Amino acid sequence: MASRKVLIGGGTGFIGGHLGDLLTSKGYNVLNVARMPATNNISWTKLEREGLPKRSLAVVNCAGQQFMDFTKSWTPGFKQNVQNSRVYTTKALAKAINTSNDKPKVFVVVTGVGAYEPSENATYDELSPTTGRDFFSRLTVEWEKAAHVDPPVRLVIIRSGAVIGRWGGMIKNMFLPFYLGLGGRIGSGKQYLPWIHIDDLTRLIQFSIENDAVTGVLNGVAPQVITNDDFTRSFARALKRPAFLPVPETMLNMLLHSERAMIMTKGQHVVPKRVLEYGFKYKYADIDDACKEVAHLLPKKHPLK
Repeated sequence: MASRKVLIGGGTGFIGGHLGDLLTSKGYNVLNVARMPATNNISWTKLEREGLPKRSLAVVNCAGQQFMDFTKSWTPGFKQNVQNSRVYTTKALAKAINTSNDKPKVFVVVTGVGAYEPSENATYDELSPTTGRDFFSRLTVEWEKAAHVDPPVRLVIIRSGAVIGRWGGMIKNMFLPFYLGLGGRIGSGKQYLPWIHIDDLTRLIQFSIENDAVTGVLNGVAPQVITNDDFTRSFARALKRPAFLPVPETMLNMLLHSERAMIMTKGQHVVPKRVLEYGFKYKYADIDDACKEVAHLLPKKHPLK
């Protein structure tokens, strides 16, 4: 089993933690690259100093400062942190791979659908161009450029939608207001909301590690295209709560800064064309199923624990 070692950048975060649980349950030996030392962790400094651990089968980067952390103001310093925590960690892992004599088979980098600029009428698949015009699109272009690895290492870039999971991402922020019946659509609610359930995102990463044919950009989104209003209704239904208090766009722009709020107030119509072509099977292809799975107040036993 020693050869089935997977190194996860940001393995202690929301996505990385779930991924580590899934891979461990499948018999992989997981090692995290994290800021804090722990039993299964190595530090970023150690990675840079000593290079890639021997016999690593795959390297995955899920690291990045959570930009929807509303306790942090959208200052130039915080924006820099959002950027560096993604670009710098991806560069560090790519460099460790490129300088290693014992190369992994694959490097998987989880970025975001923010690569595509918001639009009410464009449909984006994996071959659509990225413009780099707004903050998130510029960030994603630089982030993905940092992932350069030399053959024969496969590079897979998963542009993730909003991740639906009870203990992180969007649901963590929205759970309480919705549970108290204070939820509602954002702005007009007509903006598209590309989404994926945490279980499907981690299974897609595993799929990318295990299938040698998978390479290049994948849109990590569910095949069902929905709007913010569709999500609001589905989540409220799953919680058996009303949701008729819309959140005005101007209020979010004021509270969060318009540059950051656009993640919620604007949207993109994104389809997982290549994911489906590769034959990946979704567990949560429907938003109602995904919302039902996260609609519980108290922790359910983690399915993998």
